[in-house]
Amino acid sequence: MKSWKILLVDDEEEFVSTLAERLQLREIRADTATDGEEALSLIEAKRPHVVVLDVMMPGLSGLDVLRRIRTQYPQVQVILLTGHGSTREGIEGMRLGAFDYLMKPIDIEELIEKIRNAVESSHQETSSWGWRR
Repeated sequence: MKSWKILLVDDEEEFVSTLAERLQLREIRADTATDGEEALSLIEAKRPHVVVLDVMMPGLSGLDVLRRIRTQYPQVQVILLTGHGSTREGIEGMRLGAFDYLMKPIDIEELIEKIRNAVESSHQETSSWGWRR
């Protein structure tokens, strides 16, 4: 798990920092971003395996960021976070190429399992992308 490269993106700074701390307690290190532009910069710089991305953000929405990730960084797996009652955005995200989605409030163990599955999927293709693990 220590070699997993995770990026958490949510405009709610307290939520994203708490989520990063909860993952750290489980020996999973994650970088954080609080908007879409910052997320795209970190993806370029850090080359994460998985981005956990909130759908509803000001500026670039999660779906806008997902579209850019699919175009510019197709090797990055994306797990969307949707608010209660926004299943439609999660389904749209899956159509756009997201690996999976979760409804908020999230269950940390379910998120870790989805991250694990996404990382495994990412590692299966890493050698063809030329990115280091």
